Amino acid sequence: MADMRSFRDAVGCWARGGRVNGGWAKGGSGGAASELAVRLGVRTAVLLEGPSDFEAVEALAARRGRDLAAEGVCVLPMGGAMSVGRYAGLLGPPGLGLRLAGLCDKGEQRFYDQGLERAGASRKGFFVCVADLEDELVRALGTARVEEIVRAEGDLRAWQTFLRQPAQRGGPKDQQLRRFLGTKKGRKIRYGRLLVESLAPEQVPAPLDDLLTSL
Repeated sequence: MADMRSFRDAVGCWARGGRVNGGWAKGGSGGAASELAVRLGVRTAVLLEGPSDFEAVEALAARRGRDLAAEGVCVLPMGGAMSVGRYAGLLGPPGLGLRLAGLCDKGEQRFYDQGLERAGASRKGFFVCVADLEDELVRALGTARVEEIVRAEGDLRAWQTFLRQPAQRGGPKDQQLRRFLGTKKGRKIRYGRLLVESLAPEQVPAPLDDLLTSL
C-alpha cells in the first residue's frame, strides 16, 4: 500500500533524474510522483535542507497530535539548500502545483529566494533560522539542559573530548554544542528529534513553531 514515504522516495528519485518503480520519473507530470500525489491527497510539500530538520519537524508535529501525512502534507529533506530550485520546480507551480513551505538557514536563504522565484512560488510559507535549526534549539533549551540531554544519551565522554580540542577552547558554549552535534554521522539527526521532544511548549523556536502553524 502506498504511503507518504513512497511519495517522498519517488520525488527524490525524480529530482535525481532516476527510475521509480521501473519507469522514468521525469517529464511534465512527474510520472510515479504525480500518481502518488493524487492517490495520497498530497497538497503541501515542506522543503527542508536535511534529515535532522526532518526529524525535528516530524517530532513537533507528533507532540502536537498532528498526522501531517493524513493532512496531505509531505515533509521532504532535499539533501542541501542548493537543491531547492530543483524541488520547487518539480513540486511547485511549474510541476505538480503543490503548495510549498519550509525552513532554511540564514546563510542559505539566497538559494531559497532564487529557487522559489524561478519556480514562481511564494515565500509565504518559508521561515528562516538565525544560523540553523540546531542553533535555534540549543538557544531555546539553554546550554545546561542540552548538556543534560547529551549526558543522558551517553555522549558525555565524547562531548568532553570535543571540548578539549584546541579549536574549541574558550568558545561560547551554545556554538560548541551546535558544532558538537555535527561531528559524528547520524548524531545531528538523532538530536534533532531529541531536542524537540525536550522543549516545553513555550520554548519552541519561532521558525519551527511558525512553520507548523502555517501548515
